[in-house]
Amino acid sequence: MGANTSQVSDLSDNPSLKALVGTEAISENDPFWNQLISFTFISPTSSADSKLLEEAVIPLAKILIENNPRTGNFGALVRIFLGRTKELKISTECQDQLFIWQAHNALFMIRCLLKVFIREMSEEELNLQFFYHERAPGSRGETGSEDLLEELLSNLVHLIVDVPLLDITYSILFEAVTTLLVFFSYQLFHKDILRDGIIYQHIMKGRCLSLTSRLVKTLLYNFIRQEKCPPPATHIFEPKAESGLLYGLASGVASGLWSVFTLGGAGSKAGLDQEHNPLPLSNQSLLLLLVLANLADGPDWPNPYRQAITCFRNTQDTSSLPMEQPHTFQINFNSLYTALCEQQRSDQATLLLYTLLHQNANMRTYMLSRTDMDNLVLPILEILYHVEERNSHHVYMALIILLILTEDDAFNRSIHEVILKNISWYTERSLTEISLGSLLILVVIRTIQFNMTRTRDKYLHTNCLAALANMSAQFRCLHQYAAQRIISLFALLSKKHNKVLEQATQSLRGRQADNTALPDYAQDLNVIEEVIRMMLEIINSCLCNSLHHNPNLVYALLYKRELFEQFRTHPSFQDIMQNLDTVIGFFSQRLEQAGSDLSVERVQEVIMKGAQALPKDRLKPRVAAVVPV
Repeated sequence: MGANTSQVSDLSDNPSLKALVGTEAISENDPFWNQLISFTFISPTSSADSKLLEEAVIPLAKILIENNPRTGNFGALVRIFLGRTKELKISTECQDQLFIWQAHNALFMIRCLLKVFIREMSEEELNLQFFYHERAPGSRGETGSEDLLEELLSNLVHLIVDVPLLDITYSILFEAVTTLLVFFSYQLFHKDILRDGIIYQHIMKGRCLSLTSRLVKTLLYNFIRQEKCPPPATHIFEPKAESGLLYGLASGVASGLWSVFTLGGAGSKAGLDQEHNPLPLSNQSLLLLLVLANLADGPDWPNPYRQAITCFRNTQDTSSLPMEQPHTFQINFNSLYTALCEQQRSDQATLLLYTLLHQNANMRTYMLSRTDMDNLVLPILEILYHVEERNSHHVYMALIILLILTEDDAFNRSIHEVILKNISWYTERSLTEISLGSLLILVVIRTIQFNMTRTRDKYLHTNCLAALANMSAQFRCLHQYAAQRIISLFALLSKKHNKVLEQATQSLRGRQADNTALPDYAQDLNVIEEVIRMMLEIINSCLCNSLHHNPNLVYALLYKRELFEQFRTHPSFQDIMQNLDTVIGFFSQRLEQAGSDLSVERVQEVIMKGAQALPKDRLKPRVAAVVPV
């Protein structure tokens, strides 16, 4: 960084950088600036090297913090960058790569310094760093009316929305997005929400406000386009013979892969390895979009970026825009849907999907109307299937997405009509052909069983069961294995119920002998009985609403009928057991009448005929309880 610098170890001895952070003020008219931002620097290619770069910048930034009040060199660097950006759009149209490269380098340096500043000082102190002005001969002196911080923020937003995404602009757009993320990182160092923060005020109410919809739209399109970082050759400038400056740009600087800002490393446990990430601009744009969408509302104004995300519409929607919705815009829903389907490996993409399903009614309606919902649902199921490799936030988001989808009856019907073949990631059993609905049931049940043996999270149980409950009335043609797993889960719960009941009884006897304190088995028993009741409700709902469509579930129920005996007289389950008793008794009688030593095929035939013969009024209508999102 700085003219002629080629590696991290050179930074502390680089004369240009030493001058920048030193005690002498440098006029904006000094040729020094042109030399400073025309540097050659080979960027790190691994996370370890990236950390080395940041550690090398820290002592330089701390020296600048000490000297900047007297020199104003940081503010001068910012104004040099602002001066370059005024002609950036024209430079792009003219393919002026040199101009774009220098603007990128200036912003790159600003962002590296800001990251240290934000960690070392308050927002008020940071704001002062922008107000210190140069006092060198030929300087413009004090300009008290200038708000350089707001000017920089506004300029970055303008840069993102105005400059087209091309190979030659990729790097500077990446830097602009990342610099805004660095500004928002102040929240990481505060427990309280920074509603009164200077940066928050500028972004929410300042000059940036008028660009809200354009910024959100641009960030979404950056995510949609999934543009890979252009090859290094795109950014190499041939040295000019008549120039005394070195204009070569090494392969790594423009790509900026080292500098992906992860907001405290809250990514997936499997994680996106940033050093092998070919989509830095797409990922950074998504992170910035989510940060903007989740900024807190002000005391008397709503978050405009959240408003934009919750009300944008499809480009094919020709109806007039409602006047009461500010910051609305139109975007291609098909392209956005495709990108969402393809990018669910990262938890930030899953969070965007959740946000749109939960808050944007237009997008939710569009998604639920798609005939290829398997493209969206399968990646979500794969997240849950690999639950042990994901962090809890990613798992919960995937589960809540399923919960939202299963609130729609049309979705619950349609997923049983989508037939899948050879699901490669489902390795517990070979599934050569299965409906999407049956696969969803299998994955959710597997998640419940994993939770029972590992995390024991009551709310995860509840949400999994709620998704099954939402679907239960529309269960259709359940796969044999899915039906078996439903009953197997009930068997596991029953076994656990008996074990806790036995422990409670033994503890009670032991206490009578020595008067020691008892563990709270009553609470454990209540939780298990609540889960058992929900499972019974799910089975009941299926039998009442679609028994004739699910012979495999009836078969599995009859095969394990002894499991339900202990709950027939249990006061907590008597009401819900009536329908199950009716079904078990009816089909057991039909099987007895059909003779002994029946083959599996013959049993299934008897069940299918019996399902048609069972009078509907014999079963009391029930709907499984649904837990709201």
